[in-house]
Amino acid sequence: MTAETTAPAPARPTPLLVGAAITALEGAALAGWGLYDLVAGFFGDSAALGRTEMGGAVLLLMGLFPLLAGRALLRARRWGRTPALLTNSICLPVAYYMWQAGGVSAAAGVAVALLGLAGIVALLNPKVTALLYGTTAG
Repeated sequence: MTAETTAPAPARPTPLLVGAAITALEGAALAGWGLYDLVAGFFGDSAALGRTEMGGAVLLLMGLFPLLAGRALLRARRWGRTPALLTNSICLPVAYYMWQAGGVSAAAGVAVALLGLAGIVALLNPKVTALLYGTTAG
């Protein structure tokens, strides 16, 4: 056996689990929205079928990448942090424009902003950096 197969897996800190879960949740929401658009395109206006299908496919693909990043974070792969941080950062301008719309969208915008901020804070935690990059946690 090699040293890689016999070494115990490092313990995953709670902030890493939180960041991975938030990122996976955001990815699942995007993929679900894309799937909905793909299915709804067949029952909607036939003139908009191509736009709806293409938009659904794009959203589905956009949702798969954060899901893969969340999975990579759970496996302590350092490449997963960058797309996870990008996904959580994109939540902030989205939340701003949802807030501007008012009503129910404003309340949803607050939830999106809080999730994005929580994901960023969790993934930039020194314990996560120490696990992913092998540095000492401050």
